[in-house]
Amino acid sequence: MLKPSSKTVKPKRVIKKRNKKKTRSFKWVFLMILVMILSLVAYLFTPVVSPKIVYIPQGSVFKSVAHLQEEGVNLYKIDALILRLLGHPQQGWIDLKEENLSRIEYLYRLTTAKAVTHEITLIPGETTVIFFEQIAKQLSLDPKKLQKAYAQSRKIPEGMFAPDTYSIPKDSDEKKIIDFLLMRSEEKHKKLSIELTGNYDTAKWLHIVTLASVIQKEAASVEDMPMVSSVIQNRLAKKMRLQMDGTLNYGQYSHQKVTAARIRSDKTSYNTYKHRGLPDFPICNVSRAALEAALHPKRTDFLYFVRGKNGEHVYSSYFSTHHKNIVNATK
Repeated sequence: MLKPSSKTVKPKRVIKKRNKKKTRSFKWVFLMILVMILSLVAYLFTPVVSPKIVYIPQGSVFKSVAHLQEEGVNLYKIDALILRLLGHPQQGWIDLKEENLSRIEYLYRLTTAKAVTHEITLIPGETTVIFFEQIAKQLSLDPKKLQKAYAQSRKIPEGMFAPDTYSIPKDSDEKKIIDFLLMRSEEKHKKLSIELTGNYDTAKWLHIVTLASVIQKEAASVEDMPMVSSVIQNRLAKKMRLQMDGTLNYGQYSHQKVTAARIRSDKTSYNTYKHRGLPDFPICNVSRAALEAALHPKRTDFLYFVRGKNGEHVYSSYFSTHHKNIVNATK
């Protein structure tokens, strides 16, 4: 005798109803995906308004998009994700050729556009005035307009630039160049300050840069900088005048020999033969090595130095010894 099956046989009507439910769910999912795809396609063809020539900083795709947003370009976080799929944006100044583009074309050109730049180099120890003269000659600009643009942006006359090689867009005028150099230099100074001191206090950092600028002008070499730093800080601690020629090589006097007449006539704080302490402002634009020397001088009791016959400095703790070193250096 057959026993009834323990499994319940589902009526066909129940199975049919469940299949219909699955079909409806599939259709909804399909429609949602379709709507998303169409929305994305529509979004990719929305317009983007941007300058033809834009600057892309070093860093991640998200940093590039964030920078363009700060410049007023109508980009969003989703654009960074799309950009990652297309590739990595070019770095530096690039020419997009047009100001109005569809979003997909704009993002694509960020990855393929060519650089349109001039390279300019600021040498450590150079003054801003001389730097402007070099830029003006190289890029056929007006040095007075560069100086005016700088004066309008900063009240500190010297030491605001970070020595480096910079890529400048070819169509830039004097103001754009100054704004760009100051922006990049401030980023570098802030990074250096945090790295070397643990924070970025603008007043304290200016003092460090001022000290480093004297070291930069006086040192015979990078290796010599901690020793020069030691002498400067030893003299400051004893409230002695620095009496250093290098402090008078500011501005347009960057490469001029300091004479006795100049020492007598110069009444600025840069004249450390007359003025006690450090100058009110940096003398020049400084290198990382000079900043490190300012923060980490050698431990010595030296108060004097003179350049010897071999070009290296000879140090001493007493004026009598220093006088002998001067005589030997001039023989």
